[in-house]
Amino acid sequence: MTTITSPGMMPYLQSVRLPIEQVISELRDLLGAKLVAYIGNVGETRAVRQWAEGSRAVQGENAQRLRTAYQIAGLIAEAEESKEILQLWFQGANPQLDDVSPARILREHRPDSDEVIAVMAAAKTFTRLG
Repeated sequence: MTTITSPGMMPYLQSVRLPIEQVISELRDLLGAKLVAYIGNVGETRAVRQWAEGSRAVQGENAQRLRTAYQIAGLIAEAEESKEILQLWFQGANPQLDDVSPARILREHRPDSDEVIAVMAAAKTFTRLG
């Protein structure tokens, strides 16, 4: 049996192993449907519900984008119990990201981009400073 001691390892493993429907459902519980829709590049929360139900496919890079958002949300949730703080972190102008919100970066950049890697680093910094 493997012991997980590194902060953020469990959210990472879950982001990789869970079916996308469950990732989206849990991400919606953490961030709210509107923010998940924004990050997932759709204009309505109905799409988020349909993704979570499995009645609508997640298009293009959005599946990886949402898995990354889930990993980041899980990392912060390990250190911060308040969903409100978690949501504000995703939406707020982040000084570590040139005052751009993490949600906007996740939405506008490829999941493997340096900008998204910087969002992960900003989340780790936030949890350490918490």
